[in-house]
Amino acid sequence: MQIPHPLLGLRDASEFVYLGDASLLQRPEVPEGADMGDSVLLDAFHEYLHLRDNPAGEHRELWFHEQGDRSWLVVTRNTTTHEITDCVLARDLVSR
Repeated sequence: MQIPHPLLGLRDASEFVYLGDASLLQRPEVPEGADMGDSVLLDAFHEYLHLRDNPAGEHRELWFHEQGDRSWLVVTRNTTTHEITDCVLARDLVSR
C-alpha cells in the first residue's frame, strides 16, 4: 500500500506505524477545577480511551511516519479496499 504523504509524496506503508482511529485527536475537555472523580468526566475518558469503531468502509486513521520525517498523518482509507482518498498532517487538523 502506498500512502500519499502531503510533504514527501507517495511512500510505502512499511515506513509507517498504524496507530488507530483518528478520533484520538479529539480528547475530552477537562474544565478548570474539575473533579476527576466526576462520573460524567470519567465516562467521557473511558469512551475516549477504550471504545473504538471498527467500520467496514471509509475510516480516518492515525499513521506515524517512523522511518521518515516522524510526522503524524490522518489518512482517510477504505478498510475493505485499502483505497486512500485523503492524507493530511495531523497538526493541521488539531486546533492549538
